[in-house]
Amino acid sequence: MKAHRAGDPNYVKPKKHLGQHFLTDMSVSMRIAELLSGHAGLDGVPYKKVLEIGPGTGVLTQFLLKDDRFELDVVEIDTESVTYLKRNVPELKGHIIEGDFLQMKPSDFYDDTKESFAVIGNFPYNISSQIFFKVLEMRDRVPEVIGMLQHEVAMRLASGPGNKDYGILSVFLQAWYDVTYEFKVGPEVFNPPPKVHSGVIRCRRNGKSDLGCEERKFTQVVKHGFNQRRKTLRNALKPLGITEAAATSRFMDKRAEQLSVAEFVELTLLMMPE
Repeated sequence: MKAHRAGDPNYVKPKKHLGQHFLTDMSVSMRIAELLSGHAGLDGVPYKKVLEIGPGTGVLTQFLLKDDRFELDVVEIDTESVTYLKRNVPELKGHIIEGDFLQMKPSDFYDDTKESFAVIGNFPYNISSQIFFKVLEMRDRVPEVIGMLQHEVAMRLASGPGNKDYGILSVFLQAWYDVTYEFKVGPEVFNPPPKVHSGVIRCRRNGKSDLGCEERKFTQVVKHGFNQRRKTLRNALKPLGITEAAATSRFMDKRAEQLSVAEFVELTLLMMPE
C-alpha cells in the first residue's frame, strides 16, 4: 500500500478535481476500520456487507479486508486508483465497482434488494455532504455509516440543537441515525495534506421506520427554517403558509437551530392544514 512517492511505478497522483487526499497513517486507518460494529438495521439482522467509498490506494481497505466478520466491496471513480487496486490488492478481485457513488442505486452494488450494508470511507471533502444525502435515500438498507470528512462538517452533522453548527443536514441525518463524533485527525496523515483538520463520525440507524409526519412537509419546514436561520420561525416559515395551530404554538418565536428533531416533527404536524 506504499503508493505515495513520486518515482514509484505504482504511484497514484492525488487529483484535486476529485478532492483526493490519500490517507497514509496506518493507526488512523485501523481506528476507522475498528468502528464497524455490525449494527442491526430495521430488520434486526446485523449487516455483513461493507461498501467503502473512494478507497484510493487501499490504506483503509487493507484493514477492512482483515475483518472476517464482513464482506467488502469498494466504489472508486478514479481509473488510476482502480488500476492500482487491481494490481496490488488481489483480494478485491470481483469486488471493485467503478463509477460515481452519487449516481448509483443499491442495486448497482448488490443483487439482493433487501440485504443491508454499511458505508465507510475517507470521503472527499467536496462531496461529503452529498454522500450523506445519498445515504439518506438508502437509509433502510444502510444501518451504519462511518466517514472521515472535514472537521467542521463532521461537527455540524453530530451537533445538537442550540449549537451554531446545527443545521439542515444535522436534522435530516439525526432523524434517522444516532450520530457521534469519534475523533479528530490532523492534516499530516494525508497526501497531500489538506489545509484543515478532519473528523471521523459514526452514524447508527435508529429504530424509526417513519417520522410520524409527512416527510415532504418535514423537509420543507426544516429547509425554510434554516435558510433564514437568524429569523424566528414565525418569519422564516411565512412562505409555506402558517396554520393557526402553528401560529399559536411555542415554536414561532424560536429559531430553527433551537428545535430538536422531535420538535421539528411536532411543528410539521402543526403546519399541516386540517
